[in-house]
Order: sequence, then structure tokens, then C-alpha cells
Amino acid sequence: MIDITHKITTLRVATAKAIVQVSSPETILAVTENRVPKGNVFEMAKVAGLFAVKNTHLTIPDCHPLPIEYTGVEYQIDGLEIHIFITVKTIYKTGVEVEAMHGASVIALTIYDMLKPIDKGIVIREVGLVEKTGGKSSFKRQDPSTITAGVIVCSDSISAGENEDGAGKAIIEKLKSQGVEIKNYTSVPDEIDKIRTVALDLCDQVQLLIFTGGTGLSPRDVTPEALEPILERRIPGIEEAIRSYGQQIMPYAMLSRSVVGTIGNCLILALPGSTKGASESMDAVFPHLLHVFKVLKGTTHSAND
Repeated sequence: MIDITHKITTLRVATAKAIVQVSSPETILAVTENRVPKGNVFEMAKVAGLFAVKNTHLTIPDCHPLPIEYTGVEYQIDGLEIHIFITVKTIYKTGVEVEAMHGASVIALTIYDMLKPIDKGIVIREVGLVEKTGGKSSFKRQDPSTITAGVIVCSDSISAGENEDGAGKAIIEKLKSQGVEIKNYTSVPDEIDKIRTVALDLCDQVQLLIFTGGTGLSPRDVTPEALEPILERRIPGIEEAIRSYGQQIMPYAMLSRSVVGTIGNCLILALPGSTKGASESMDAVFPHLLHVFKVLKGTTHSAND
């Protein structure tokens, strides 16, 4: 079973389809007129499908147990074919495409079982995924233009060459995985004036500026104090998302003072200085955070955004 602890919770939807083909029009009539000896085919198959969706993780070892928020089943008859459509929704960290296909398979098998006494030529022709939404793939940018970024490590010891940087490098790897181009990578000591100066110098050169370090409560943690006075617009929702995500993993995340806002069209984030904290903060808000650059260009939200 793969590790999904780093993923965020989003609405996930999947629709699957299965086709059952019978051998005669009489079979279709028996189904639609509810004359099948074993009972109401569509209702019995639907119930079986609902149970299958809920219990997929008990049948397929690598599937995670997850909350099923909705399951809908529809049937369409096309000649000698019974088309089964099943839609499954969850608000969780992983998708429900396997649950939908499992449900469609069990519905098809139930129809097969109920009709085989009256039709020996039944065939299950197809089971497959029709559509899925949710998760990181649904939040990838449609804008092909490259976003440029700078990463600044706020640390007395790292800027003095006494320690190696881990958090900044982790941030850079996350950004590269999203197609973001790194223009600047540097370190500064934990001093308000120097942090503020580098922010003002770079905000006109890149679209995204990420500071790591100095967001805690020690006497030398001054990154928020350096950035807050120069941010033109704070974005509390991103700050809340970072802390909320971190809180689910580590209770100490509530002590972080991560700050997010804009200077002009440059988005600025101040993230924790630990490698784990910085990496988890990136997981909390990427890639969906990249939508902000579309908004900063003046593009309005649409129903699909």
C-alpha cells in the first residue's frame, strides 16, 4: 500500500462503465418488465454495486479504506447491451477510480448471475474508467508559460557556511517537479534588514519568492517581522492551509508563523526552516497554489477553476 500521508484532501470523483451483452431481445424485455425469476435485476445489481464500492479495500489489497460520500448507478439499454454507469465521490487523499470500476464489475457480474438461468449467451464485454477528477492532476496549470522563482534560506549558520542547507534544496526540488524555473538561490543571516532587502531586490526579478527559516519563536526567528511590513496583500488562506496540513502530521506545526502575501505580482512565502517542515508546507499548497499567477494576471475565476 503506497504512502499517501503527504497528499492533501480534495474532492475526488470517478465514473466507470461496464457493458453486459445478452443474446436475445426477450432477455431485455424480461429485465425491463421485471419478469426475471431471481427478482428485480437492476435493483439487486445496484445494491451489490453499492456494497462492492464500500468494501473495495477488503478485496483489493493495495486499495486504501476511504469514506465514500456518494455512489450513483445508472443503466442504459442499447439494443442487446446493458450499459452500466457508476459514479463515486469522496473527499479524501486518494482517488476512487478503482472503487468505481470494482462497483461496475460487481454490478455486471450480478446481472450475469441473475440472467444466466434464462439466457446462456450473456457476455460481460467491457469494464473501464470513463472519467476521474480531483487530486494534483486536476490542479495542474493550463498556462504553458514558465514561472520563475527564488529561494532564500534564512539562517545564521548556513549563511556563514557552518551548516549545510536541506530545506532550500527540498523546496527547489518540489518547484522543479512543477515546472518552475529557479532563478535565485541564496542564504541570508537572521537579520530583519537583510531579509527585507533581499525580498525587495528580488520581487521584481521573479514571480515566486520562497523564504525558508526564521518562522518559529526563538529570539533569532525574525522572518515574519522582516516581511510583514512590506507585503502589500496578505493571503491568509494559504497560511491557514500550510498550518492546517502540518497540524495533521505534527502538533508543533501550530507554533509556525508562516507568512504569505504579494509585493506587486510577486508571490512571497515564508516557510519553516526544517527540511521536513519546508517539504510538508510545499505539499500542502502545491500545485494548486500556482493558480494564483493566473489570477494575478487579471484572469477571473471560472466554474472549472
